[in-house]
Amino acid sequence: MPANTAPPLPVWYAWIILVTADNSFSTANVSQEVMFSWGWRQLMTTVPSRRDRIRAATVAEIKEVARRHLVQGGPAQISLRAIAREMGMTSPALYRYFPSLETLVTVLTGDFYDEVRLVMEEARDAVPKADALTRLRAVSHAFREWAVEHPAEFALMFGAPLPAFSDHLTSTDMAQAACTEAGMRFARVFSNLFNELWFHQPFPIPEPDEIAPDLREQLADVGDRLGGLLPVGAVYVYLSCWTNLYGMVTMETFGHQRWALQDAKPLFDAKLEAMLGRLVPSEVP
Repeated sequence: MPANTAPPLPVWYAWIILVTADNSFSTANVSQEVMFSWGWRQLMTTVPSRRDRIRAATVAEIKEVARRHLVQGGPAQISLRAIAREMGMTSPALYRYFPSLETLVTVLTGDFYDEVRLVMEEARDAVPKADALTRLRAVSHAFREWAVEHPAEFALMFGAPLPAFSDHLTSTDMAQAACTEAGMRFARVFSNLFNELWFHQPFPIPEPDEIAPDLREQLADVGDRLGGLLPVGAVYVYLSCWTNLYGMVTMETFGHQRWALQDAKPLFDAKLEAMLGRLVPSEVP
């Protein structure tokens, strides 16, 4: 093996990353950079052995137990020792599947991003493609409903920023990279619909000189990461809409509106319609 070539990733660890919440085998959860930099090309062309399938089933069970502990007691209740005890395993045996608690929590977080993304995509696809505004409305409602029904999972996902990519990936870094990719797939459901709206029916946006210079510079960077097709004013509106949507969902999910509202959904509905009204062209033909 060449001196500068990383050793192939063990098949069992690849399964940790690749087995999704519904126990299906998918390469979509891992970026191509991660796969190829660690020699996963061989894995992609190899039929999983019986031993690998058993390992994958064990990984799925570990994640199922970890999620149950999360829901019952929050992130602090996720413990490799407690999970091993419930599964009838020793703690050292569990470390053969997840080398650290951080790795397990990171992989679990990536699963949640994919889970809510699939719910959002299902809601989106139930609406005709030509109606981007109604599709965005459906996606927003689906995001809120999933969050309200899964407050513990939502807290784990959005309690801290997504980890950044690393040029030198350890096993935990690889889980973080896969989690980041899952988070970006989730984000693109919203951003892609926003782009469709802009290109098919441009809505009012502020002029560049109406935006503070320090903010304008940051928005230009965001626009580049979104593909470089949106003007700075449209990026401003996009970021404002996402912040409003995320803020509303977060306050309701974490119970910060209970002091005033027994049912926060009517307020969410009203604020969402106000947000969507901002995305309607000022002059409709």
